[in-house]
Amino acid sequence: MDMKLELVPVPVSDVDRAKAFYVEKVGFNTDHDTRFGDTARVVQLTPPGSACSIVIGTGLGEISEMTPGSVKALHLVVANVATAREALIARGVDVGDVEDHGGGVKFAHFRDPDGNSWALQEMAWRS
Repeated sequence: MDMKLELVPVPVSDVDRAKAFYVEKVGFNTDHDTRFGDTARVVQLTPPGSACSIVIGTGLGEISEMTPGSVKALHLVVANVATAREALIARGVDVGDVEDHGGGVKFAHFRDPDGNSWALQEMAWRS
């Protein structure tokens, strides 16, 4: 039985600010930005080349009850962490230094405006 992770909720305090960060600075694609009712909004964003998206929004039941900034260490796997880091820095993202963990594994970390944390991860054997 296949099970595919395709959507990860990321709690944010300001949907427009978060959407701008992920789309304009990090380079995610907007899959949809839908409003329904008076309070519900669903924004689905996907990193380039990814089969898994994130969802941010309002009025989303238990997803909206999550504390903004509480999601930690989501990984974005890239072919070259130094190149990806420089591209994000050029777009205005504050990305930490590249950490070499040996064995071809490297990381660089950043946070969204609410403090949700992300890791750029390079695994040499997957490039």
